[in-house]
Amino acid sequence: MINVHLDKAARRTVAGVDRETVLSTRNLQFWYGEKLVLNDISLDISEREVTAIIGPSGCGKSTYLRCFNRMNELIPTARHAGRVLFRDRDIYARSVDPVEIRKRIGMVFQKPNPFPKSIFENVAYGPRVNGYDRKLEDIVERSLRDAALWDEVKDDLKQSGLALSGGQQQRLCIARALAVEPEVILMDEPCSALDPIATTRIEDLIRELREKYTIVIVTHNMQQAARVSDRTAFFNVNEHGAGGLVEFADTQLLFTTPSDKRTEAYITGRFG
Repeated sequence: MINVHLDKAARRTVAGVDRETVLSTRNLQFWYGEKLVLNDISLDISEREVTAIIGPSGCGKSTYLRCFNRMNELIPTARHAGRVLFRDRDIYARSVDPVEIRKRIGMVFQKPNPFPKSIFENVAYGPRVNGYDRKLEDIVERSLRDAALWDEVKDDLKQSGLALSGGQQQRLCIARALAVEPEVILMDEPCSALDPIATTRIEDLIRELREKYTIVIVTHNMQQAARVSDRTAFFNVNEHGAGGLVEFADTQLLFTTPSDKRTEAYITGRFG
């Protein structure tokens, strides 16, 4: 296997703005038991951008996303080879605390999953268990404002988070992730369970959040990837059934002039 090293000063310049690499994989392979799910993926994700991961079902998109906060470790048969880097540090090194990684790299899931607690307690939970000594009221308000939910719930913070609409619940889950002040937000199909109006609200929110956060989103919706992302990675399944990276480029370029015929076939609907 080729050993590729990431330069600590790895950066890319976009429209005159210098972007530092925040997340990277180097020759990443991933297995569930004996099944190879991801094969030899090397990819750099830049700060304060939205990176979309698209591809057909079964190509390992969600597995790849979860490698970045070590959630796959919760599956007993899961194992990997290669490197997963967060600001040039291998997050699977023995010295790295996975709890700290999950605090700095937040996760929003496909289906809204608020706790069976009040709106306030949903957002305050993470800061409280992490021992934040600032006023929880300030943290909750800031997080709900950043998630574009404050004006809708500010008078009902004692209401159960489960009483909110689906779109509001997803924004509550985003606020919960923001409350512990992550640097990165991973989103796994965050709009797949939502109606078009709620989806538009989440997409608008994603565009606002990239001013402060690095966002990686897995989506089956290519129109959504085109609308919200700065760069897009197309994954596909090889002849052995393992997912791999086919193409990674600026979103507009990938959707208008893809460099690989497989990418063109997928985005034009000829397969997938």
